Order: sequence, then structure tokens, then C-alpha cells
Amino acid sequence: MKGERDIYCEMDITEDDIIEAMRDIDGYFDITTADAREIFRYAYRHAMTRLNYALRARDIMTKDVAFVKESTPLVEVAALLARTAISGVPVSGDTGQVVGVISEKDFFKHMGAKDNTNLMSVISAFLRGENVDTAIVSQKAGDIMSKPAITIDEDAPMATITRVLHENRINRVPVLDKHEHLTGIVTRGDIIRYFCHPRV
Repeated sequence: MKGERDIYCEMDITEDDIIEAMRDIDGYFDITTADAREIFRYAYRHAMTRLNYALRARDIMTKDVAFVKESTPLVEVAALLARTAISGVPVSGDTGQVVGVISEKDFFKHMGAKDNTNLMSVISAFLRGENVDTAIVSQKAGDIMSKPAITIDEDAPMATITRVLHENRINRVPVLDKHEHLTGIVTRGDIIRYFCHPRV
């Protein structure tokens, strides 16, 4: 049914998930609509558990990652975010390692408006003639980025990724290889897209 599809998307439920779900249900039963729904719920739970530990960051990350350097002028950072329609990017240091992340929130925070939670609050303050800091124009990514960078490695399971995003209240997390070099990024959007359009 459409409502269930909206909730569960197109979860990759395997035959093993269904068998495990049937084992979870006590007693013998004839298959009715209610039974089928219950089996589906159990199977969905088993599929979620399986994917939470079978899927790794490398399986769902975006590999073509936009990033900037600490020395990148903020005007260029803003142009990159606007051009690519993304809200944040990793920041690399001189050695190529990820040293921070810069996002829209960092811009809002450093523009000086009292309520710096979103763009319109900053614009509103500017239009009211409040003190919005224009010195940000001459600054660089390293001046306002959030640091240290919160990162995960390529082998991090889905359960770890979602915990890191939730506990740190962030929307994206850079993915590093064993040499701590940037190989991808996982966003909340990547997770939603994967579970709504599974590839395995």
C-alpha cells in the first residue's frame, strides 16, 4: 500500500529476513492480512539490523567530494556552496588531512547577527540596520570553520554513522581512508537515498 511504501521506502528485505521474522512470531498461524503485516514488520526490523551492521561508509558515501583549503577565501567558499547547492564542505590542511568542516551555519554564526540560526535571520538583521559583521568578506575558510573535524573511516558501519550524526547534531561527516585522507562524505541525504533506493 502507498502509505507503507512511504514509510518503508523500498527496503531490501531478503528471504532470510522473512524466515527470521516468522521465527519471531510465537505459535502456528494461517496467513491472513494481519499475519502478513506482522511478518513484514518483523522482516523489516531484521533487514534494518542487518543493514545497520553490514553496510559500511564506503557503500553509501558520495565519492566525488567538494572541499576547500584553510586558505580558501570565504567568498570562494560561498560561491562553491551556491554553485553545487550543498550546505557544507570539508576543509583540508596543508598536508591534505581534513582539519575542519565549513557550513552555512558557520557563516551565519560569524556574521554577527544576534539570531544566527538561518540566512533569513541574518538578512532581517541587516535590513533592520543591526550590526552584521561585514569583516567576514576578507576572511578565509580556516577562520570560521568548525574544528576539529568529526570524521569516520571507510569501514564504519551504518549504526556508527547514524550515531555520529545524531550525537553531534551534524548533517554530514567526512570519510577517511587508513592514511586519514579524504575519500568521501556521508550526509543524512545519502542515508535516506540509500534506504529508499537500495542497491544491494
